[in-house]
Amino acid sequence: MRINSWTQKLGKTIVGAAVMSAVSLMAMEPALAQDAAKAAPVSPEVANIFNTLLFLIGGFLVMWMAAGFAMLEAGLVRTKNVAMQCTKNIALYSIAGLMYWVVGYSLMYTGVDGGFLGSFTPYSWPDAGKGVIADGSYSVASDWFFQMVFCATTASIVSGTVAERVKLWPFLLFVVVLTGFIYPIIGAWKWGAGWLASGADTSWIKSIAGAEFQDFAGSTLVHSTGGWAALTGAIIIGARTGKFQSNGMIHPIPGSNMALATLGTFILWLGWFGFNGASQLAMGTVSDAADVSRIFVNTNLAACGGVVAAIILNQLIYGKVDLTFALNGALAGLVAITAEPLTPSPLWSIIIGSIGGIIVVFAVPLLDRMKIDDVVGAIPVHLMAGIWGTMAVPLTNTGATFLAQAIGVGAVAGFVIVVSSVVWLFLKYTIGVRPSLEDEAMGLDKAEVGLEAYPEFGSGSQKF
Repeated sequence: MRINSWTQKLGKTIVGAAVMSAVSLMAMEPALAQDAAKAAPVSPEVANIFNTLLFLIGGFLVMWMAAGFAMLEAGLVRTKNVAMQCTKNIALYSIAGLMYWVVGYSLMYTGVDGGFLGSFTPYSWPDAGKGVIADGSYSVASDWFFQMVFCATTASIVSGTVAERVKLWPFLLFVVVLTGFIYPIIGAWKWGAGWLASGADTSWIKSIAGAEFQDFAGSTLVHSTGGWAALTGAIIIGARTGKFQSNGMIHPIPGSNMALATLGTFILWLGWFGFNGASQLAMGTVSDAADVSRIFVNTNLAACGGVVAAIILNQLIYGKVDLTFALNGALAGLVAITAEPLTPSPLWSIIIGSIGGIIVVFAVPLLDRMKIDDVVGAIPVHLMAGIWGTMAVPLTNTGATFLAQAIGVGAVAGFVIVVSSVVWLFLKYTIGVRPSLEDEAMGLDKAEVGLEAYPEFGSGSQKF
């Protein structure tokens, strides 16, 4: 018994020592890995692979946002217009892809050189079939794909606002101009090394504002651009028939499927990690990987803050929680943090996102009082929260100033409002943008695309 007892104690001691040694090695691993990374950085070829992979993964996440917009809009329109919204969304994504190759990418990146726009020619990347490393850090094709899906996002914003009272082909013609020219020119100003960019000849701006304009992933360049285009469209096209009564009453028009709208919001939330995270534009170092991780966390916290702030304020004001405010609160928080998702602390991210959610609660009824019909709430979410997020950048980024941010916001607003208004008015007074009253009442599924999303609910359905 003594021998057995001694043997058991010895065994336990050996096992304990082995476990402690393993735990010690595991604790040392992060430090050893960090030291090794500092001592031996990855080769340019490996960095190129990781950077390219970041662009591709971020790109397909942002592409998935097209599905999010489609489902959100399908849920927030009436059943008689669902197929129309789905048609618009798949068409606008495809048009954006073509126009960004035909002229958009070159306008945004080729030969901007501190100016206002680049070249009006299709882009031909130098590494096609040759394996050439662009700028020594990533594949040009991966960058093109990542930038293209941003372009498509801008058009999706407009689609939801003007839903249920715009004909298909006039809308798609507007998308051609928006994705081929308006958005790429705006993008060139900052991301294409244009007049708002670092290194451009912007001494007059810096002398006035003390800094260059900052917009990390596009609160203004993407979301406000789409928001301004949507606002001009909503004003010029007008409201849905029956939305605003002659006696001043506002007629609520509820959506058809809140489950679809919620699914669309979660898809957009997921896609935003690619939208903001891949905008780091590099993942070939330990520092870049850490920054991408922080961007993910801040992006998520801002969305959470937007939801919670929106539902609390909704309860306090109306005595109940409207799901649409919660959904748009999440999206507004995501839009707000997009201008600077890296430098804020977690608490600041929550605050920035929460204010985005609060903006939605106050802006939606404000638009109704102004008789501006925004079907999905895209103007409060993408335009107003986008402006807020852009103006909030100096709160956490010492390299930004409020005046520089205001110059960028104002320049984008002026350009998009003028050009979008010209295009919308041209379409209105030439081919027309609105369906007839009869077609609008019947629904654009039948009138425009000839296919009902829910045929069993239609007036012509057969019962067997």
